[in-house]
Parts: sequence; C-alpha cells; structure tokens
Amino acid sequence: MIFPRQGLYAITQTDNKSISQILNEVEAALNAGIAVLQYRDKQPIDALLLAQQLSQLCRRFAVPLIINDDIELALMVGADGVHLGQDDGNLHQARAILGPEAIIGVSCYNDINKARLMADQGANYVAFGRFYASGTKPLAAPAELITLTLAKQSIKVPIVAIGGILPENGQALIDAGANLLAVVGGIFDHEPETSVHRYLNTLNFDLDQIEPVQ
Repeated sequence: MIFPRQGLYAITQTDNKSISQILNEVEAALNAGIAVLQYRDKQPIDALLLAQQLSQLCRRFAVPLIINDDIELALMVGADGVHLGQDDGNLHQARAILGPEAIIGVSCYNDINKARLMADQGANYVAFGRFYASGTKPLAAPAELITLTLAKQSIKVPIVAIGGILPENGQALIDAGANLLAVVGGIFDHEPETSVHRYLNTLNFDLDQIEPVQ
C-alpha cells in the first residue's frame, strides 16, 4: 500500500482500554477519513491479537497500518509498515525484514540532518515533534516550525508532524511544511468520528507541498 501524501495520521490510544473499545474507536476514526493508522501500545495486553484485528480493519478501509517500534510484529500481522523511534532498530534492518514495498517511517525529533539521511537511505516518511505540549509524551524535547520548513525545501518524502496537535493549531504546521499531522488524544480523548471530522473540516492540507517520489 502507498503511503498517503497528506492527511490525518491517527495513533492508537490504548491505556486502560479493552481491545473491543480500541477497535470500535479505530473503526470510527477510519470511517471518518483518517489517512493512516499507527498501532502504538506501550503496555499491551495481547499485541498480536489487537494488531491482527487492526490490520483487518485497515484493509477494509484501504488505509495503511503502521506498527510502532516492533518490526517482527509488523511482519507477523502483515502490516503495511513500521515506525522506528530512536531505539527501535534501524532502517536497513527493517527494510531487510519487511521487504521493498513496506512503509518505513522514522522519528527525527528536531533533527533535520537525520531526516535528510533517513530519506536518502530509503525512509518512506520522516516525522518531527513534539511541536506543542503533549499528554502522550510530556517530556519529549520540543521541535521548531523552521525544521518543517527546512525539511520541505530539501526532502522529497512526506513529512509528518506530531505532538499536541489540535484543529486550532495544526494549520501552522501544515503551512510550515508538514504533509500529515499525527494525533493521539485529539482524536481518541473524545468521540473519534466527530473529532476526525473537526480536524478535516478545519485544516487545509496542501498537496502542492510535496513532490512525487521518483
């Protein structure tokens, strides 16, 4: 599956929620029009079962499923790809295991040089953040809008922004250079379908910001 050029990148919120609740919330978000789903779960009850169910849901809606951190889990459930943080294995390892068609994203925090290197080495997207105060990662180092602008000028793969993003503050990130906005609480702290519609009705994603990858 191809990684989208723009849109809302939803990340699961799993703390203190049952598998059925998570699946119901994700289905509502998919129905509302999210572009990507990432399965992120730091204290999983049954990661394999939930990832399998999420994979089936995402395929029904033709939306890519990205697994956070876990290359082997992505392989086991046939996910579309993996997202790698600072200590989650390397790009070449993920590509060797998941194959040439897999979507591999990399967290680059506020490091434009790392993002350029990862894009040159075959990452399908790069992610920067946090940009605003975040309940998911309250201690994460802040990123700057200028980083998105520099990335837009020199990186041809999609650029994802993350961290405390709301409909009220997301447009500044798009205007600076982000192609996709990654959101956890802004979607799943509330009724997901209504929340997604609010983002999509408020924000103006600009396809012209990214050149097609050759």
